[in-house]
Amino acid sequence: MNDENKNRKNKQVGRKPKMNPSKHRYTVNLNDEENDKFRLLLEQSGVENISRFIHHALFGKEIKIVKVNKATMDYYIRLTNFYYQFQAIGNNYNQTVWALKTNFSEKRALALLYKLEKATIELILLSKQIIALTREFEEQWLQK
Repeated sequence: MNDENKNRKNKQVGRKPKMNPSKHRYTVNLNDEENDKFRLLLEQSGVENISRFIHHALFGKEIKIVKVNKATMDYYIRLTNFYYQFQAIGNNYNQTVWALKTNFSEKRALALLYKLEKATIELILLSKQIIALTREFEEQWLQK
């Protein structure tokens, strides 16, 4: 045999063995009601591995239960979309002011800027209402 074949035979193939492998197994029988409660807790914890969930429960490790409120998620998604629209309005605002400055006489530009200012004030009032509603929503529905 040449040296290359000897080196291949000496190398281990596969996974490295664990120092302290988990090799003891236990079974638990649950009735339908207990199984439903178990499945609900497992789902709420967000842990995908049943064995890991049971291990955490038995040995007092922290089990996080996350409750997702669909209405809250929808609200924040819509609020995020609104924020992006608000940014787009800001970009359009800057472009509009630049276009007024370069394409119109001073008198005409001031008249158009006055209309733009009125629309901006309305937008500010609307944004303040949105902030107040969001704070009210958080205080009433979100857990701290």
